[in-house]
Amino acid sequence: MKTFTGKTLHWEWREGVIELTLDHEPANEIGTAMLAELEEFVAAFAVLAPETSVCIFASARKSVFSAGADLRELYHGAAALPEKERLAGIRHFLECIHAVLNAIDAAPFVTIAAVHGVCFGGGLELALACDIIVADKMARFAFPELRLGLIPGFGGIPRLKRDLGNAFLRDLLFTGRTVNATRAHAVALVAQLAGEGEALRIARSAAAQITKFDAVTRAAAKKFIKPIPHDELRCEIDLFCELFTRPAVMAALKKFVEDPNPMPYLP
Repeated sequence: MKTFTGKTLHWEWREGVIELTLDHEPANEIGTAMLAELEEFVAAFAVLAPETSVCIFASARKSVFSAGADLRELYHGAAALPEKERLAGIRHFLECIHAVLNAIDAAPFVTIAAVHGVCFGGGLELALACDIIVADKMARFAFPELRLGLIPGFGGIPRLKRDLGNAFLRDLLFTGRTVNATRAHAVALVAQLAGEGEALRIARSAAAQITKFDAVTRAAAKKFIKPIPHDELRCEIDLFCELFTRPAVMAALKKFVEDPNPMPYLP
């Protein structure tokens, strides 16, 4: 399947490069609908991989790459279930999103996140599963989950620790502050800093260079330099589920859902 158009994203293959575009109002929140379409994408790897050198993840939303998990769906889905079933449902969703992001992390082709605007929570975790992050100068990054009494649950802690170490991760996680693209570039979260509106163009330029090199060597090098922290990822799911059982979390989610601002995660 070289082209796909879904309700939350679409992708197109052209000359060895896949461009996958997130396109889900209002802010590319990652819920069950986007998860299902990302699962379709990774299921197509067997067909796509032999002819693919690069996949670029981008956004069709004007001011956002992805605001993260669909917290409204999370709250309403959890509130409708008894506590025991609630926890099983949360664990199942996390295991499914981890499987998708692990597949993207380990893809035999190079993955590039072309980021503009807001890249928070699960959106940042999606970008971290990619090999390279290209960001325009207006991009902003954050892990705001502690405000809700939770930790990032899509694999962000182990991946950021793998790529950058603990110091920047602790600052990002414990403060919940937004980090601009310039600082993200300075600490090497962002590989290339682009002008405003130029992230996708720069990502395409990098992709053109990557396609010139031997595919077997590229895949071997990626596997060698980017091991997936499976044990820590499993521990992250366990800790997220443990924290989610606390009444304070549902109360914080309820407050978030009832906020009249259509995008209350924005600073």
